[in-house]
Amino acid sequence: MTDYGHDLQFGIFPSPDATAADLTLELSEAADVSGLDLVTIQDHPYQAKHLDAWTLLSVIAARTTSVRVALNVGNLPLRPPVVLARSVATLDRLSGGRVELGLGTGAFWDAIVAAGGTRLSPGESIESLTEAIEVIRAVWAGDGAPSVRVEGQHHRVVGLHPGPAPAHPVEIWIGAYKPRMLHLTGRLADGWLPSMGYAEPSALREMNQTIDDAARKAGRDPAAIRRLYNITPRVGAEQLAELALEEGMSTFIAPVSSLTDVHRFASEVAPAVRELVQDERDRRAAAPSPSSSSPSSPEGSPDQSAVSAVPVRGDGEATSRHTPASETEGVAAQAHSGAGAHLVEVHDGLRAELTRLRDIVEQVVDGEEQAHRARNAINELTMRQNNWTLGAYCAQYCRFVTGHHGMEDRSVFPHLRRSDPALTPVLDRLESEHLVIHDVLEQLDEALVGLVSGGSGTAELQRVVDRLSTTLLEHLSYEEVELVPALDRHGFY
Repeated sequence: MTDYGHDLQFGIFPSPDATAADLTLELSEAADVSGLDLVTIQDHPYQAKHLDAWTLLSVIAARTTSVRVALNVGNLPLRPPVVLARSVATLDRLSGGRVELGLGTGAFWDAIVAAGGTRLSPGESIESLTEAIEVIRAVWAGDGAPSVRVEGQHHRVVGLHPGPAPAHPVEIWIGAYKPRMLHLTGRLADGWLPSMGYAEPSALREMNQTIDDAARKAGRDPAAIRRLYNITPRVGAEQLAELALEEGMSTFIAPVSSLTDVHRFASEVAPAVRELVQDERDRRAAAPSPSSSSPSSPEGSPDQSAVSAVPVRGDGEATSRHTPASETEGVAAQAHSGAGAHLVEVHDGLRAELTRLRDIVEQVVDGEEQAHRARNAINELTMRQNNWTLGAYCAQYCRFVTGHHGMEDRSVFPHLRRSDPALTPVLDRLESEHLVIHDVLEQLDEALVGLVSGGSGTAELQRVVDRLSTTLLEHLSYEEVELVPALDRHGFY
């Protein structure tokens, strides 16, 4: 039994089919809005029916705000490590630190050779990957680091200036199955990324043990290596929870081909797995030590209590519950597991942004920050970019329902008007307040411009910020009180 204690993460694996590019982008946006963690794309540069994986990931990153993106996995024989390293670092900086790197040795060698690559033996491909990882990490070292010097059998980089550095420590995940690749993963990788179709659940324990042994031999903590898993469709929450608790897998990436697939994975499967795993981790933490408790299960046999303490609905699916982010704001102290919970989460993010905005303005007032730089920082905030005529919640959500519903269904408010006519006065008020908030944000920008030009001083800037704080916080609280129950009843659409 192995549970490395990693936080659980969930992602999707849409197809890069060139004839369905709009759908791939919509699925990625849906993953972002739904609170999933990852969007990953397979990389087969020789496949004429596929979009280029790296270009596609760049567009996905530009169309999303929080989800991370990664190659699953990068085709190293057709992507020179220096170019790949700089591509990753550039996108990571432009996306605010939302890029990770999956790598493989390559497959389908006839196709690789046809595309200009060099055929390698299994041993040579592992040597090439090892050298490439060294090159990539040396390039990421950035300014001030020594020049890159890797003189390998397959990659020779001597005298190259490193950089740019990524915005965050990019993780390298390796797709590995056989012993030599598993040893490489234990020695060098930040994560292991197998696919269920090639590594059945029954094989994971032995493979994990090989990684762990190699990590310890290299002086590493095996828990420093995240265990990711490309799962097959329709895997249930209980099986994923067991894989986390018994086999240490902590990031689950599902193939998706429709918005329904994304919605189910994000709103049903992921919350249920989180709850199952957390309940069992809590139970284990509270259990007496082995010396004072009954004998444990025999080694290698599953702990049957791992999923027994979780409430299960009549249809067999584990239930989920929402832990509010705030105990004091709006209705966040109430428990919600439906669409209303997402509204509260979005609002909590806006409240956090309001705190950041006030901090920026205080720095301007105190003379620690220049107004023009503060203006740039504020313009990057979600609340500043938001289309307030549709509402804080609708702005992102409407992006991925566009094209799948009629004009009247492109925002949440029209849906609620039809579903619950009694909400009409509430929605009218909220839409009016959205216009007010938009105007106040425009006044904030004007105050910053006035400060730069000398047309107004810090007093006007402080006045506008105070007005924004009062208006926004009251609006968010009112919207939660009135709409969370309605969203729980009627859903998004």
